[in-house]
Amino acid sequence: MTTIEKRVHAIKEDLDFFEDELQKYEYIIDLGKKLEELDSQYKIAENIVHGCTSQVWLICERKEDKLFFKGTSDAVIVKGLVYIILKIFSDSTIEELREADMDIVYELGLSEVITPNRQSGVIGMMKKIKEYALKA
Repeated sequence: MTTIEKRVHAIKEDLDFFEDELQKYEYIIDLGKKLEELDSQYKIAENIVHGCTSQVWLICERKEDKLFFKGTSDAVIVKGLVYIILKIFSDSTIEELREADMDIVYELGLSEVITPNRQSGVIGMMKKIKEYALKA
């Protein structure tokens, strides 16, 4: 099991702890409150994630053979989703990120919790992370 798969599994366990969708939704919102503030200098067009209903910014920093991501959103629930994505993929090797091929919405069971528009936003974040890895 890769590091990324282990992180997905850990978050899935956390989400599975909650019995209904509302509790999961509130948990995701709470996770968003843990997100580090993203400096306004990064809230520019080239860092916007496409496919999201709300605005999402995602930046990447390379340290040796690993990529580290930071991001934020202007919507509370999406901030939580950004937090989850960053937790899973940040601090991973470029090779791991290039090979990562998973449907996070499906893997985490988010389709019952978030709207199709939000799901497409998660997919947009995944695409942007993959682009960063392929360019690294």
